[in-house]
Amino acid sequence: MRVDFYQLSRDPVERVTVMLARLVLKSGNRLLIVSENPGQRAVISRELWSAGQEEFLANGEADAEGAEHQPILLSEKVEPRNEAAMVLFADGKWREKAMTFDRAFLLFGEDQKQAARELWRALDSQDGAERFIHKQDENGRWQAGS
Repeated sequence: MRVDFYQLSRDPVERVTVMLARLVLKSGNRLLIVSENPGQRAVISRELWSAGQEEFLANGEADAEGAEHQPILLSEKVEPRNEAAMVLFADGKWREKAMTFDRAFLLFGEDQKQAARELWRALDSQDGAERFIHKQDENGRWQAGS
């Protein structure tokens, strides 16, 4: 199980979510995006639909008809109705159900930094958990570390 921590400093959560969703779909996987905030999910959905002139990232809410067919599903719960192997926490809140996925992305801001550090340490004792931290440089490029 791989956990990628994305420390948000420059780009907003919806822009980083679009970047990661695009990578997940290109890898042939499906994605579950989790946020307790319905307004945040709506903004992310709009950004996914307008991700580019020739490319949009089809998505839908978990409680909508046909949700199981969506390559990207947005939900307040960690329930992959679309059989996603990857989960992204857009609201910065970790849920233990993430450990049932192949890969999890935790996006967090300055105000969630301490909770992310505690999770990093807690995952140290989880057998088979790989952790990576991603930070943005001044040019907007993401740098990875472990």
